[in-house]
Amino acid sequence: MKKSTALSGFVALVVAAQNGMAQTEQNQCLALKDVVIPNTQITAVKWFAGGVLPQDEQSSFTGASESQTKAEAHCVVNGEIEKYQGADGKPYAIGFQLRLPQNWNKKFLFQGGGGLDGFLAPAVGAVPVRGSNAQPALMRGYAVVTMDGGHQGARDTAFTADQQARLNYAYAATGKVTATAKRLIAQMYQTQPEHSYFMGCSNGGREAMNAAMRYPLEFDGVVAGNPGFRLSRAAMGEAWDNQQFMKFAPTNEKGEKIVANALTQADLDAVAKGVLARCDAKDGLEDGIINAWESCDFKPEMVKKEIGAQKVALLNAIFNGAKNSRGENVYSSWPYDAGINTQGWRQWKHGDSQTAQPNSRNFTMGVASLKEYFMTPRNPDFDTLKFDFDKDPAKVAQISGINDADKTDLSTFRSRGGKMIIFEGVSDPVFSAHDLRDWYRQLQADMQATEQFARVFMIPGMNHCGGGPAFEDIDPLTALEQWVENGNAPAYLVGKAGKALPDKNKTMPICAYPHVATYKGGDMSKADSFECR
Repeated sequence: MKKSTALSGFVALVVAAQNGMAQTEQNQCLALKDVVIPNTQITAVKWFAGGVLPQDEQSSFTGASESQTKAEAHCVVNGEIEKYQGADGKPYAIGFQLRLPQNWNKKFLFQGGGGLDGFLAPAVGAVPVRGSNAQPALMRGYAVVTMDGGHQGARDTAFTADQQARLNYAYAATGKVTATAKRLIAQMYQTQPEHSYFMGCSNGGREAMNAAMRYPLEFDGVVAGNPGFRLSRAAMGEAWDNQQFMKFAPTNEKGEKIVANALTQADLDAVAKGVLARCDAKDGLEDGIINAWESCDFKPEMVKKEIGAQKVALLNAIFNGAKNSRGENVYSSWPYDAGINTQGWRQWKHGDSQTAQPNSRNFTMGVASLKEYFMTPRNPDFDTLKFDFDKDPAKVAQISGINDADKTDLSTFRSRGGKMIIFEGVSDPVFSAHDLRDWYRQLQADMQATEQFARVFMIPGMNHCGGGPAFEDIDPLTALEQWVENGNAPAYLVGKAGKALPDKNKTMPICAYPHVATYKGGDMSKADSFECR
């Protein structure tokens, strides 16, 4: 009885101590509402005792998983930085959310946005691939911050009327939010993070690359997924695609052009089948995955019998990339891959609307972005279907200089031990895998031994930030941690089968470019039956 009583007393003391620590951290959290930071207002502070977190309503742009997430106790801080009245007479500020876990691992993660930003996603730090089941950063013990890019309204281009709002969206908000977040972290935990990372997909991937390029003293590593690193050029590429689809679109009984029917599902299925027939075996195994994507020499003429000459011409126009009258690429060409016949490809390129109003994102988002953000001067009345690829690219040069994350001087980032992991879907319909490859080749030429600090991983079959017949269940954050903190450079990421693949237990190495996952024999469903060559 005495031993039992003593043990019970010890347990009670431990519980009391834990409760006391939790109460202390809760008090430290609530005290953050009184922290004074120049040009910053703390608008809300609360202690989250644990449970299900709110979902990211813009996950189709950020790549965040759509599954529900649970978290342990943490502090939630919302605030606004640099409130001002814009040139258009409207109020602006950089909204942010910071989540500070009770059990902190002494690390900080900046979670990137998506699209035009304008929304505040829950600061969870999920790996930004819709098919990834990797543990979010908050659950690993990270302090995580998100932001809205300096304006409100997802998909709303009105902010482009203000100079400072443009600058904040382009890059400046990242630096301001980072400084504020680190100040609040120091106040909460009485110390600075030992490691700081940035992770995002799409525009969040661009923000991640910009974090390394424009704030090399602030971040130890970044994960950039399907990055819109040359958004300005990609916007011109969207205009090119729209013009081609409109040119080849069939008309309905009213004489209206139906863009969605320029390439039917049967057409796209025939193309995907032709691509696989031509290129699937190049990696040593016919399994529906084109690992040797760069050596795929498919031409749409190979399926001319199935789709007809006119659609062959349309595919050539699109996949050869936007060009001027001299035949020079204004935006990159595109690789042929097995994900061309998926919903994720269609919803960006030409949609499924059976009316005269196209509903693809190239039309619904790309048009407004090009004429109101990427072109100078801003011209909401501009008809992008009349974009002149000889004259009008010059109008995009101003914004590309501050917006695009295509710099190749990463000397400070590298010298401090910074690491960069970039992944891209080969079937991404909005940002070309060829464009990212070409930038990486330039980085290799400009910096030498690039693989010591920056590696690119191409994911065959994957669309934009997930989807498609791909091994999209990856965990690049763990790979980045191992590289930065332990010096273990990733030769490959282990990819697990996504929803669109029939064998859910199959795994595949996603090799660091330019290496190709090549079948060497053994169980075809196991990653160790392949090697990176």
